[in-house]
Amino acid sequence: MATKTKQTLKQAPTAEAVEEPKAPPPRMCEVCGNEYDKAFEIVMSSNGQDTRHILDSFECAIHALAPQCAHCGCRIVGHGVEAQGVVYCCAACARLLGKRELRDRAG
Repeated sequence: MATKTKQTLKQAPTAEAVEEPKAPPPRMCEVCGNEYDKAFEIVMSSNGQDTRHILDSFECAIHALAPQCAHCGCRIVGHGVEAQGVVYCCAACARLLGKRELRDRAG
């Protein structure tokens, strides 16, 4: 006959014993002022200097950091085109300001 072994069941920890992970404190978006616990930081380096930005969405990040077209003023989220340090959203805008040598990157 097989011998029976006694198994001891462990009790689940009580609610008081389990420590909930704490959410990070909310940080304020520098663009819209929203306080959000999932805000993120973007660090931009230029000439050996770091500039830190606290933002709560890609929309705010684009508004704060994306370059603007020298002709139409739209925010450039993609590649854009550049001539002599001036950025344009597309070759059409560049041409309207006399930069005829620029072409959009199309296959």
